[in-house]
Amino acid sequence: MVKLECKTLILDLDGTISDPSLGIINCINHALETHGLPTVSGDLIKQEIGPPLDKTFINLSPGATPSEVSKLITTFRERYSDIGYSENILYAGIPAVIDQLSNAHVTLGVCTGKRKDFAERILSLFGLLEYFAFVDGGDIGVTKSSQLAGLLKSKAIDKQAVMVGDRSIDITSAQENGLRSIGVLWGFGDYEELSQASPACILEKVDELPGVVT
Repeated sequence: MVKLECKTLILDLDGTISDPSLGIINCINHALETHGLPTVSGDLIKQEIGPPLDKTFINLSPGATPSEVSKLITTFRERYSDIGYSENILYAGIPAVIDQLSNAHVTLGVCTGKRKDFAERILSLFGLLEYFAFVDGGDIGVTKSSQLAGLLKSKAIDKQAVMVGDRSIDITSAQENGLRSIGVLWGFGDYEELSQASPACILEKVDELPGVVT
């Protein structure tokens, strides 16, 4: 198994720490239905989890205008704030792994395309927020690459940090900032997607993570 010397581990949220698909599917279809647009299957929505929300709606409703996309996002967030965030499901084994990493004195952080307030509410819901030194959230028009660049600039992380995520965007964003990365297969990206992005390693099981970085 690959071993990475690592003092700081940056975790993606959706598809890495928790499975948000139920809440996202419900909120997307609620938004589409509210604005008179056809709803879409859960399987199709799952393929779009990861990129920013505006790109998700553009891909799911190609004919939507920028104004309609903006309204869809607003309606999505209204339901997500009320109930959607609580429909997240924590991946089995994550609490034990996070506790193990913390006890090994690995600094933990989150970098997610989800808004920071939503990310913190989800982590609090699972009793995990206290483990993280920082939670960096995104927004419309903000790329994960620019988020990581901001963390480097603020010195929240250095070049020895390792990014962990389930989609190729996590891997390529790390590479664009000179960071190493780990791909994980318990989320939404498959082996082909992750291997093409060339992370340092790809893990199949949650409990493999501490063995790679501690």
